[in-house]
Amino acid sequence: QVQLVESGGGLVHTGGSLRLSCAASGFSLDVYAIGWFRQAPGKEREGVSCINPNDGSTYYADSVKGRFTISRDNGKSTVYLQMDSLEPEDTAVYYCATDAPPYGPTCLYLNGAWGQGTLVTVSS
Repeated sequence: QVQLVESGGGLVHTGGSLRLSCAASGFSLDVYAIGWFRQAPGKEREGVSCINPNDGSTYYADSVKGRFTISRDNGKSTVYLQMDSLEPEDTAVYYCATDAPPYGPTCLYLNGAWGQGTLVTVSS
C-alpha cells in the first residue's frame, strides 16, 4: 500500500527557510516519480518540483527555481524540499505525490497517490 507522510511545514518570515520531508512507503523511488505540489487558498493546485525515478532528473516550477531544491534519500525512502528565500506567495498547503510513468510531459504532471499535506505560511 502506497503511503506518503509529509512533515516540516510551519510559519516563517519572508526570506526564511523551511525543509519539508516526505516519508514514502509501499513503493520504490527507483520506479516511481515523486514530487511536491502546493495549493494556496482560492487557487488551483500547482506542481512545485519533482524527481524522475530512473535518472534522478529534476524539474522545478519557474516560480521556485533558484530558491527551492528537491532531493531524495532512497535508503530512507524520503524526499525533501529545501525552501529558501521564502515569500508570502509561497504560502500554501504542500503535498507530496507519486506515480509510475507515464504521467505526461514531465513528472510535474504526475497524479497518483497523495499525502495529507503540510501547511507552509510565510508572513510578510
